[in-house]
Amino acid sequence: MSSHRLSKKSRYIAWATAGVAVVAGAGVAAQVSSAATVWPAQKTFAGRAFDTCTAPSVAAMKAWKTGFYGAAAVYIGGRNRGCAQPNLTASWVKTVNSQGWKLIPLYVGAQPPCQKSANPEKMTAANATSLGATDAKDAVSKASALGMRAGSAVYLDMEPYDTTDKACDNAVLSYVRSFTKTLRGKVYRAGYYGFTSSSAKAVATATDKTDLPGNLWYALWDQQNTTTTDWPWDPKTFTNHSRAHQYMVNSKESRGGHTITVDRSAWDAPVAIVG
Repeated sequence: MSSHRLSKKSRYIAWATAGVAVVAGAGVAAQVSSAATVWPAQKTFAGRAFDTCTAPSVAAMKAWKTGFYGAAAVYIGGRNRGCAQPNLTASWVKTVNSQGWKLIPLYVGAQPPCQKSANPEKMTAANATSLGATDAKDAVSKASALGMRAGSAVYLDMEPYDTTDKACDNAVLSYVRSFTKTLRGKVYRAGYYGFTSSSAKAVATATDKTDLPGNLWYALWDQQNTTTTDWPWDPKTFTNHSRAHQYMVNSKESRGGHTITVDRSAWDAPVAIVG
């Protein structure tokens, strides 16, 4: 089972609480908050992407550039980030970008108050809005330090939780709105990673769309490489290159002598602007 965002123990607990089943692997109007802001052109990628706990070495990334994957998600920060990132530097970003990789910055921010796992950072109803702003500023700082420029998309990671707990759900949405609004205020596009059974569903089906992310990366481990045929919500939502689908986890793969356990995603959404 993946351990890329929270610690492995924390993810097990969060998934179990929300009833998430794991299928293991076989081997831009909505984006802006101010008309006065001049936004850089959006950089999108369509194809397969992978994420893995620790950013691989430059040599591994070069060996993996075979054409099967075209993008890689990297965990740029957040107190709940589960792995150290010794390779993830501005130099690494510049080098793998020159290799042809598109990069997807992912920030593991505060987690829901009703999650049972003991995460280093959980929001509360009282601090959700202020914490969302603080974490967004940190996400922008981390992305910028890595050479991911304004106009890049940053994806906020929200693990499963009980969305029937309305107080918990309201806190999460308050945090997400604050994170998104602050991110956009810094001229970074807002993305969101969550589960179709809970965290993604909460955003996708919210009646009030104010300050919600414009790009949705949904976890549905059905092994279907698509962002359309298994889309579980209104087909008119998150269109125009605004969807990604994590469809397989724990796929142990080898390329050029480098073996990495990855999660696979079908991608049709914004990525980082580098250089």
